[in-house]
Amino acid sequence: MTDVRGAGLLGLLFVAVTICSGGCAKKGSAVVVLLPDAPKVVGRADVQNKAGKVDLDDANEGARVKRNQRPTVFTLSDAEVQQMFGEALAALPPAPRRFVLNFRFESDELTDEARALVPGILSLVRERPFADVMVTGHTDTMGTTRANFDLGLKRAMMVRNLLVSAGLEASQIQVTSLGETDLLVHTADNTPEPRNRRVDIVVR
Repeated sequence: MTDVRGAGLLGLLFVAVTICSGGCAKKGSAVVVLLPDAPKVVGRADVQNKAGKVDLDDANEGARVKRNQRPTVFTLSDAEVQQMFGEALAALPPAPRRFVLNFRFESDELTDEARALVPGILSLVRERPFADVMVTGHTDTMGTTRANFDLGLKRAMMVRNLLVSAGLEASQIQVTSLGETDLLVHTADNTPEPRNRRVDIVVR
C-alpha cells in the first residue's frame, strides 16, 4: 500500500491518480510527482509504504514506489512533465486567483487602490466560462465581535453589489463574513489596522 499525505496539492493528487489508473497496482509500483498548484506555489507531500518514507517539497520532484522497497526520489524537467502529464494538466480547471480589497476606517467604502482592482476582477471572471466568486468580508479588532461580523458582511455585500452592477450574475457570487476572526495582521484587541479591513475575493 502506498500512502500519500500533504496539503495544497491539487496537481499532485491528480497526477498520482492518473499515473496509477493505467494498472500500476498489477505491476506493484506507482509514481507520484509534486507539481505547483500555481506559479511558484509548491506544497509538500509524504510518500510512504511499509518499507519507508520520503518527503517531497520541490516542484517536479517525484517518488517511485515499488512493492517491498523504500520509495526513491527523482526530479523531472519541465519538458518531461509536459511529455508525461501535459494532457492531464491541460484538463485541470484554471488555478484560483485571489484579490484583496481594502476599506477605509470603520466604513464600507473601498480605498482608491482597491477600486482600481475591480476592472481586473471583472475581466478575469468573464474570461472563465464557469467562474464562481467567493467574497469574504473582514475587519480589524476595533469594536465588538458581533459588530465586526456585521461590518464584514456589509463590506462583502457592498463588493457583491458592485460586481453585480458591473454585469456579473448574482448566482456566480457567494458572500460571507469572518469579521475579526481571520486577521491578515495579528494585533491585540481594539487595535486599528488598515490591512485587516478588507474583502478577500477568490475567483475559481
